[in-house]
Amino acid sequence: MSARLLVYGATGYTGRLVARRAVGTGLDVTVAGRNGGRTAEVADSLGVEGRAFDVDDAAAVRAALADTDVLLNVAGPFRRTARQLMDASVAAGVHYLDTTAELATFELAEARDDAARRAGTMIMSGTGWDVVPSDSVALHTARRVRDPQRLTIALRVTGGFSRGSLASSAGIEELGTLVRRSGELVRLEGATARSFDLGNGPEELVPAPMGDLITGARSTGIEDIEVFLGTDGGFPDGMATTDGPTDHERGQGRYLALAEVTGRDGQVARSLVSTPNGYTFTQLSSVEIARRVLAGQFTPGFQSPASAYGPELTTAIADTSIVDL
Repeated sequence: MSARLLVYGATGYTGRLVARRAVGTGLDVTVAGRNGGRTAEVADSLGVEGRAFDVDDAAAVRAALADTDVLLNVAGPFRRTARQLMDASVAAGVHYLDTTAELATFELAEARDDAARRAGTMIMSGTGWDVVPSDSVALHTARRVRDPQRLTIALRVTGGFSRGSLASSAGIEELGTLVRRSGELVRLEGATARSFDLGNGPEELVPAPMGDLITGARSTGIEDIEVFLGTDGGFPDGMATTDGPTDHERGQGRYLALAEVTGRDGQVARSLVSTPNGYTFTQLSSVEIARRVLAGQFTPGFQSPASAYGPELTTAIADTSIVDL
């Protein structure tokens, strides 16, 4: 019997994109979600099995994972789904992946490193745009200097957002200005913007508590990390008026991530990764990672995209490139 992928959250905007890609790639897919009617609709449209269950129903989760090899969680906000699905996956010996951009979810995944290693399974949060490109360009850039000591990541996104993305981003300001100092997460007083040129001229980006504060340390070993973020106009207040960007809108613009690494001798290296729209990239990257895990290409424990697959993972995604500045 072929290895099976369970996509939870397949009824959402990103979940539908991911499920469609997974089926089109030829993977053995089961789609799942909380709402039975919507889950059945997606399953019927793709010609696959659908399962409806709530993540708080432990018995139902265990039953859904009984014949599953890899769980890909696309159900944001992840603060409501990740802990339950991570713990159930580790207990069942199932690999856990998700597409989160929520810092707390990366912390959850990191905290389960030992348990996942003992279970022989891999836990990887951030299999989408956040953090696959930034994690890859961080490791790529760190390899360009001797004894890397400091990592700064600048993220630039454009276009609209899905309801799920806005729900996941809710409360991000409450986290304040977090950085990694000497290996520990530290909250700074106030947020100081910094100017970056990501190819379109200098612009001010603001500090952001993104998952790279966790994954950057895992992939590069660097203990001092800062992350900055810029959008077209910030995250809109309230919920999106549409499910997410249209196919046409996803085809416009580029998402960018810059990594700046300083070595012990003061050498500074900068590299830039340019990708398609983040939703399109997430559709491709999360399924590519799931495909690799299903094929037996994984490292047990908590892994970041680059720690498991190297910087080459990002450039394996269509229309994505890394350039040294």
